[in-house]
Amino acid sequence: QVQVSESGGGLVQAGGSLRLSCAASGSIFSIGVMEWYRQAPGKQRELVASINSDGSTNYVDSVKGRFTISRDNAKNTVNLHMNTLKPEDTAVYYCKATIRTNSFISFNDYWGQGTQVTVSS
Repeated sequence: QVQVSESGGGLVQAGGSLRLSCAASGSIFSIGVMEWYRQAPGKQRELVASINSDGSTNYVDSVKGRFTISRDNAKNTVNLHMNTLKPEDTAVYYCKATIRTNSFISFNDYWGQGTQVTVSS
């Protein structure tokens, strides 16, 4: 059994910062890409940032220069440092990890339950 859980959301004023954390636990053989998504009310879920096991990263254009994704492979964790937050960053943020539970099984996606980030103007 694998679990993915997020923490660190909250309420912050525009221009402020937050750090989101995500930890994968359980029967893990290896982890591939780890990603942060967000979903605002009435909108589709969008990919915000991703980081591969080799540390290479990608960001959606709207957060480039403001958000930084990082991971600790030894701890099976991924963080999202969010700076210069804007009201339009308000959303539920979800962590997704692609995980193999043993060497005979392909990677599967595991999602966290989400954490609310609210940015006030």
